[in-house]
Amino acid sequence: MKSIRKVVALCMLIGMLSIPATVYSQTSENMKQKHTNRLIHENSPYLLQHAHNPVNWYPWGEEALAKAKKENKVILVSIGYAACHWCHVMESESFENEETAKVMNDFFVCIKVDREERPDIDQVYMDAVQLMTGRGGWPLNCFLMPNGKPFFGGTYFRPDDWVKVLRGIQNAWLNDTDKVKSVADQIAQGIHANELITDKSEQTNFHLDDLKKGVNQWKTDFDTKEGGNNRAPKFPLPNGLQFLLHYYFFTQDKSALDHVSLTLDKMAKGGIYDQVGGGFARYSVDAIWKVPHFEKMLYDNAQLVSLYSEAYQLTKNPEYKSVVDQTLAFVDRELSLPEGGFYSSLDADSDGVEGKFYVWQKSEVDALLGADSKLFCEYYGITSQANWEQGNILMVQSYKQKLAMKYGLSVKEFDRKIKKGKQLLLDKRKHRIRPALDDKVLTSWNALMLKGYVDAYKAFGEEKYLQRAIKNAEFLQKYIWKGKGHLHRNYKDGISKINGFLDDYSFTIEAFVALYQATFDEKWLIASEDLIEHVLQHFSDDKSGMFFYTSDEDPALIARKMELLDNVIPGSNSSIAKDLFLLGTYLDKQDYIDRSAQMLGNVKERMSKVLSYHSNWAQLMFWFTNPLYEIVVVGDKAMASKKKIEAKFLPNALIAGSTKASNMPLLQNRYVNGQTTFYLCRNKTCKLPVTKVADLFNQLNIEMKEGK
Repeated sequence: MKSIRKVVALCMLIGMLSIPATVYSQTSENMKQKHTNRLIHENSPYLLQHAHNPVNWYPWGEEALAKAKKENKVILVSIGYAACHWCHVMESESFENEETAKVMNDFFVCIKVDREERPDIDQVYMDAVQLMTGRGGWPLNCFLMPNGKPFFGGTYFRPDDWVKVLRGIQNAWLNDTDKVKSVADQIAQGIHANELITDKSEQTNFHLDDLKKGVNQWKTDFDTKEGGNNRAPKFPLPNGLQFLLHYYFFTQDKSALDHVSLTLDKMAKGGIYDQVGGGFARYSVDAIWKVPHFEKMLYDNAQLVSLYSEAYQLTKNPEYKSVVDQTLAFVDRELSLPEGGFYSSLDADSDGVEGKFYVWQKSEVDALLGADSKLFCEYYGITSQANWEQGNILMVQSYKQKLAMKYGLSVKEFDRKIKKGKQLLLDKRKHRIRPALDDKVLTSWNALMLKGYVDAYKAFGEEKYLQRAIKNAEFLQKYIWKGKGHLHRNYKDGISKINGFLDDYSFTIEAFVALYQATFDEKWLIASEDLIEHVLQHFSDDKSGMFFYTSDEDPALIARKMELLDNVIPGSNSSIAKDLFLLGTYLDKQDYIDRSAQMLGNVKERMSKVLSYHSNWAQLMFWFTNPLYEIVVVGDKAMASKKKIEAKFLPNALIAGSTKASNMPLLQNRYVNGQTTFYLCRNKTCKLPVTKVADLFNQLNIEMKEGK
């Protein structure tokens, strides 16, 4: 791209690129509040963290953008999120510095953005920085022309380097404006073209061999010793692992299941998992899942609950149930609003130190556990020297059975001692300075967590998980749902003011469909249909058949993006494509299914190149290469019978049912008073109805063996 050479030249003119951090100092919460800027009127915890900086921050909006145009000033957009460690570092080092703030205020219009509230803005300027530098991350700092086109950016900058960048940018804007404008135009073109499909593909044929080729290529990236990908840092990437579970089911390729099992086992025993309080950190900085980046995000834990629940359905590994139970206990204890919603995250830092809340000195453990400390410390690798710079990170270091035998204990007695020790540490930890809580509610993340509770209910049959899912769904309807089919993005302190993005709709639909499957309450399907019709009206790109991330009701940015890749969270286009397929099947709307197939055809060529970042699309492809079985349960005892079905791992089937007569397409004319009946259907053809679950499973097993 020609613009790259111009960007390099501009970087040389400015004289600086962003570089990694090595130090940390106190945050603004510990400083005297001498200043107040416009962020004080926002309700995002991240923006409020910066409300008393000496920098004259603006929130993203017309006031700031108009000021830049009127005064012909460069815009600085600084993007981060509340749990971001290096965002805090840069704030304390640069944004709280009076002299640095003066330079920023004199020369720039400074805008702060919470990437979790405004992922649309983050997408645009993250693309810009990646085009310019080849990498991205947060904090994200991007310099724009007054018209919003970016021309320079980076991530974290050390204090002295940041001042050099500010002065270099100002010098370039005043003395080399034509070069700045040229670079901005080139970068804008790159942003428009990146991750965008412009025309419909003619390809709509899907074959299992397409997925096999992609998986074989993916396997070269497997870490066969520690699980996950063979590099550091390591992210869980739950959607990819979920696909591999489904891939094993359809192909019986045991290496796929082995990789998932190894990864789940290693994560559950590692430092990335909070051994004391449950829940997962965002990623591990090393290759052995030992040292986490300590922030805990709702979206990670939501998806991992779903993943471990599905893995339990397939393997019946009791350790997976333990992980789910402990993680949901953490969510209930630390990320739950009384009204039914879920908070967004916990910070990595407490008392100004990363990970301080979670690590232990051996002397502390000895004092708490007494005679049981030796066993506990050996199991979790706790030593006097400590296994990390701030203290001991708990990580399972010994085989349970072997260690129990060494100490003359049964496995049951061993488990009891470990459980007691963990509870003592958890009780002690409650008195420490806690990591900061990002207490805003995000619709898409809440929907992921809602589905996590539903998936846990299906796997384990525990009613409390279903009731928690229903409570969250009712919360979303009460506080987030604004008119027929119209969702907002956020909620905090009674305020919800940002229009929903595509993932808010797609994940909510997916969660509501799952809730229908768990309850047979058709109101969740009706709600899902309202939402999908809103998406079709306001997000659709009729030329390509795909969907934009932003609604046509929102003010335009310099580019209207499509989210195609599946990453730590599934992409919103793959999610909405799956929604269209499921709702098309439940509601007998072939146009929904056809639209889903068109979307999948559009990305098929991209999938063949990197399947691991199209894993949600790949799950959809299974439904087209192996048409789903429809399991229908109708009758007075439908709910009890359903539990026996959904406890099994059946990614090739969807379930519908009712305890009474229904006009839903799959249920019409199937209710018989006083009888519970099961129907197994596929491709609009049904087997003879049966009245026992065992007979239904027998039909399904025969069908699957015959490959029909």
